[in-house]
Amino acid sequence: MPARSALSGNARSIARESRVRWARQRRAVRRLAAEALRRGVDLVVAVVVLVVLLPVVMPLLAWWGIYGRPVAREVRLGKRRQVFRALRVELGASRFATWLRLRGLDHSLVWLNVLAGQMTLVGPRAIAVDEPGLADAGGRRFLVKPGLVCLWWIRQRANIAFGSEWAADNEYVASRSLSGDFGILLRALVAGLYGARRGETAERIELFGLPITNVAMDEAVRRMVAQLDADEPRRACFINADCVNLSFRNPAYRECLRTSWMNFADGIGMKLAGRAFGREIRENICGTDLFLFLCEALSGTDKSLFLLGAKPGVVDDLHAWMRERYPDARVAGARHGYFTAEEEPQVIAEIAASKADVLLVAFGAPRQDLWAAENLAATGVKLAMGVGGLFDYYSGRIPRAPQWVREIGMEWAFRLAQEPRRLWRRYVCGNVVFLARVMWWKMRGSGFGTRISGFEDSGFVDARGQGESPVQRTTRRR
Repeated sequence: MPARSALSGNARSIARESRVRWARQRRAVRRLAAEALRRGVDLVVAVVVLVVLLPVVMPLLAWWGIYGRPVAREVRLGKRRQVFRALRVELGASRFATWLRLRGLDHSLVWLNVLAGQMTLVGPRAIAVDEPGLADAGGRRFLVKPGLVCLWWIRQRANIAFGSEWAADNEYVASRSLSGDFGILLRALVAGLYGARRGETAERIELFGLPITNVAMDEAVRRMVAQLDADEPRRACFINADCVNLSFRNPAYRECLRTSWMNFADGIGMKLAGRAFGREIRENICGTDLFLFLCEALSGTDKSLFLLGAKPGVVDDLHAWMRERYPDARVAGARHGYFTAEEEPQVIAEIAASKADVLLVAFGAPRQDLWAAENLAATGVKLAMGVGGLFDYYSGRIPRAPQWVREIGMEWAFRLAQEPRRLWRRYVCGNVVFLARVMWWKMRGSGFGTRISGFEDSGFVDARGQGESPVQRTTRRR
């Protein structure tokens, strides 16, 4: 019996090893097949693109070759850190050259690198051998060929490139697949329409007459954390296309935004507006994204948050989520937003008694920002901000748009699909009104618009931020 048991045990062990070996071989075959398919697609697409670009590329090469602007060969790191030379046409500094560069024609010869197998369609950016911060890149991103587009490329154009490029590259390599690459290519087609940021802009700009704090996510969080040790309490607001429309119908709300400490541009609409007025938005900063970074920054400190808003039960679910996700972040108190005017003094007293440093108000715009402005001093907090539907997302009541939807700037469409009856006016009608404002003010800034008596009082003040709000005009007339 013992001998028979030992034999059966050995047989099971041999069978298990055989299954593991067979599974490993199948994975290796699948990887080889996937790489072969990628290479085939690269070859076909590169040939087609080069044939299409031939009438453009050949005259460029001839023209700039004659005038002393040859093709540049930039040293780049490829797969397994192998060095190759990426081709680029040196266009010079003329207006025509700038026009060509904005359309990517200076990189048209990089398709020859794809044809040669040094690059692929989807993969981490081809970086220089002396790239700043290369030591932090890690080795995983060099397990694959560099590509023409990548997750970081897409997120930069959607203004949601938070964190580091190296982290985005490692995220891609860890989940790399043929279907994933196809999805990235589709997203790149949409994100490419938004275009990359053209140069740097000031840290404080104005859009639609409203001040915008034009900084990156990490800088916004740094300033907020520093504010918690300040003597004077302050407010921060998030301005999206709907907020802009509301500010023109509600003079008190407009003045609330104009007097806020920091206003952040939120949404693809604000990015497009900034582009139209020549004031590039550095990053899309919404309360839902910033909340995660703020919780991380406050973890392990003596600073605390108070959560106010949403329906009964939602704020408790959010608090439970925070205890699991950020156990070291302190929550001084939490209360739903369904209280009467008679109960309001009690709510304010509860916030003040909690000694919270940060107050997050989730009433929806414009009420949340107006309430925070009116009661800021009484609550005793150092920083208050309206965060919209943040509580609903992280409590699990409403799912947030997937990452790929946000990368193509369509989170608003996802929300519309979730609650069409409630949100159709905001997104369907509101987006049309917002784009109309952008076009009208763009024409005015170009000298094509005309001032119509009484029209500016309806909200079409100077798009460049040079005009006055209705509240200011009324005060001046008095």
